[in-house]
Amino acid sequence: MALVNGSRVILARNGIRALSTTSISNQEAQPKPARVKTFEVYRWNPEDGKKPHMQQYKINLNECGPMILDALIKIKNEMDQTLTFRRSCREGICGSCAMNIGGTNTLACISKIDTNTSKSTKIYPLPHMYVLRDLIPDMNNFYEQYRSIQPWLQRKNEATEQKGKAQYLQSVEDRTKLDGLYECILCACCSTSCPSYWWNGDKYLGPAVLMQAYRWIIDSRDESTQQRLDKMKDKFSVYRCHTIMNCTKTCPKGLNPGRAIAEVKKLLSGLATKPAPKMETAALHK
Repeated sequence: MALVNGSRVILARNGIRALSTTSISNQEAQPKPARVKTFEVYRWNPEDGKKPHMQQYKINLNECGPMILDALIKIKNEMDQTLTFRRSCREGICGSCAMNIGGTNTLACISKIDTNTSKSTKIYPLPHMYVLRDLIPDMNNFYEQYRSIQPWLQRKNEATEQKGKAQYLQSVEDRTKLDGLYECILCACCSTSCPSYWWNGDKYLGPAVLMQAYRWIIDSRDESTQQRLDKMKDKFSVYRCHTIMNCTKTCPKGLNPGRAIAEVKKLLSGLATKPAPKMETAALHK
């Protein structure tokens, strides 16, 4: 006789195994000890007249998902429905839940909860931005700056090129140049970690927008390179970057805005030029 999965197994003389009708009951699972974690969350409601303050919430981590966003959702659903924050995809591709967690700008949906219950986790909105309420920053200025770089493909002969008639060709080599640029989700974690953007946010475009500007400047299919560069030939748009590199350190997508800004500076100064495309598109529209 042997044990298999907690039941007696009887070996018959013919070698065939048969389960005994008598089974050994498993011991009842012991409940896990509570792991209570304290979260300190920035609170401010412009309508109640109170000053901004930090509010504590205690959560049993055994009853919560592993990410900071899971904790915030649990707080809102079960403890305090007035807590306000942005969220959407829950998988790090929309950028909605960007906030400052434990001193680092990141995305709540991909930021794991520190399971050390002896210390609290502090959560603030993105720094140096106007706050609409609680963890929601005002992104209007950020998006206006993004709009200013005209983030779409521009052609010289748009009037004569019939849209949809032929594809805009791009070689594999030219396409590779866009890697590490197009993945930006515009969460603003990098821009709001940049001291230069803190002090000159009205004039300096910031890491996120400049990386997107470079994405279109270097695209082999775009034909407005010089016009794009001309718009940034001033003292503030690009040159307020002092290569502090907070942007690269904090990017939740692992991108390198600092490198993109350096490439824009090289193009502006004439130290580099945009290479000719490996594949031409114009001939297809003739």
